[in-house]
Amino acid sequence: MTAASESRTVLPADRDPVLRMMPMPTDANFHGDVFGGWIMAQLDIAGAIPAYRRARGRVATVAVNAIQFRQPVFVGDLLSFYADVIRTGTTSITVEVEVYAQRQDGSIVQVTEATLTYVATDDSRQRRPLPPLESIAP
Repeated sequence: MTAASESRTVLPADRDPVLRMMPMPTDANFHGDVFGGWIMAQLDIAGAIPAYRRARGRVATVAVNAIQFRQPVFVGDLLSFYADVIRTGTTSITVEVEVYAQRQDGSIVQVTEATLTYVATDDSRQRRPLPPLESIAP
């Protein structure tokens, strides 16, 4: 089975994307292939959103634990980033991010997935404990 046949043909219906972006020509090489580094920056932003919510404040990226580019991303693709907290520690939050591209022909493919770890920080940028779950509003 190829990576293309393993990809979803629809966006996940049971959740909303935390971020949607459309890469522009300045985000790609002269063939129209979007730079992996640009995708990584967007992954970091998308992953930080649920981490920030769980931490109820400032977070810093401490690790990109894993990243896999499954399909190329092209200028004009509409990217949807889905991110979920998958693990927490005393100060850390691990987030899984999946990225789907809606191509200009309307097809949808999963293009990237990653796992990132963030740490909650205070105003002095020092680690701080996560608040209890009970104190987090939906």
